[in-house]
Amino acid sequence: MSTTAGTPDPIQPIDPLAALRAPADPEHDVYLTGTVFLDIIFTGLDHAPVRGTESWARGMGSSPGGIANMATALARLGLHTTLAAAFGTDVYGDYCWESLALGEGVDLTHSRRVPGWHSPVTVSMAYEGERTMVTHEHPAPPPAAQGAPPRSRACVTAFEPGRQEEWVRRAHAQGAKIFADVGWDESGRWDPAALPDLPYAHAFLPNAAEAQRYTRTDSPERAVRALAELVPIAVVTRGAEGAVAIDSLTGERAEVPGLSVDALDPTGAGDVFVAGFMTGTLAGWPLVDRLAFANLTAALSVQHFGGSLAAPGWSEVAAWWSRARRSADRHADAAGLARRYAFLGDLIPDRVSDCPRLRALPTIGFRVHDSAQRS
Repeated sequence: MSTTAGTPDPIQPIDPLAALRAPADPEHDVYLTGTVFLDIIFTGLDHAPVRGTESWARGMGSSPGGIANMATALARLGLHTTLAAAFGTDVYGDYCWESLALGEGVDLTHSRRVPGWHSPVTVSMAYEGERTMVTHEHPAPPPAAQGAPPRSRACVTAFEPGRQEEWVRRAHAQGAKIFADVGWDESGRWDPAALPDLPYAHAFLPNAAEAQRYTRTDSPERAVRALAELVPIAVVTRGAEGAVAIDSLTGERAEVPGLSVDALDPTGAGDVFVAGFMTGTLAGWPLVDRLAFANLTAALSVQHFGGSLAAPGWSEVAAWWSRARRSADRHADAAGLARRYAFLGDLIPDRVSDCPRLRALPTIGFRVHDSAQRS
């Protein structure tokens, strides 16, 4: 490709699995399925909404949410991602479909448009480092992929007590690595035996509160040791305090502290963490690097509002790494941080070419190409 004199040749976006790809590999790196929501996020609230009063938000954004958070995070890190989901034929459905297919390059071959079904909507209010959500949703029609899921290197799912997903078993039988987190157990039982798909998990990534309840332990460190007896890779996230993990396949144990950032909105940070950890795992990185990378991508995401469109790509990771290296010469703490993330130096070339990342916008009236021009 020719360039203007004096202009450097462009560099292709980073493919973290480039060295591993072979002709016989599955077409997709990651398959996932679930419900796509239109998320409307209010930020800059001084306090939680008070009954009978009107609250004013200093910021607002709209973006695809739900399973779109994970799909976008994976695609922005260079993984070939395919999503099976139902989309309404309303304007909200148009926006979410275009954002994922055109804006992020997510494969929607296994998704479908459903006439007469309106898109689910979630309103999220971020304040004091937390969020409150209100959701309206009619039951989602089943996605197009009702039989065996397409072949992929990995799949993502969320375990629910008492619920078994046939597609998880089939994907596992096809050789896909299953990465899973878990939601809050409303029954209060917190029994691992109530998670029927747990035996298929390659990696299980609950947060500390969930992990400690499922293992009847009193610390994330004890919880991850107990979970490592149940799954090949156990990860316990600790929010702003970092994460701990054990990879029983390699015998590695790792712990990384959190990163100090100015958090705007935590929506989707857990999904971004899982996407970062999956990327490193599929690429074959050491456990401590996988954990640190997941921590970094989640930290970068909370600095923007919205779930899916807050996810970082390699250009954001490269920009952070460049700042970290420059600061390392002036501050001892920054020098330690640069050493911890030194593995990024082997992954990121001096120049990274990447398209400007779409961010959550106050309106969905702009189409994808309009939004890209405004970013």
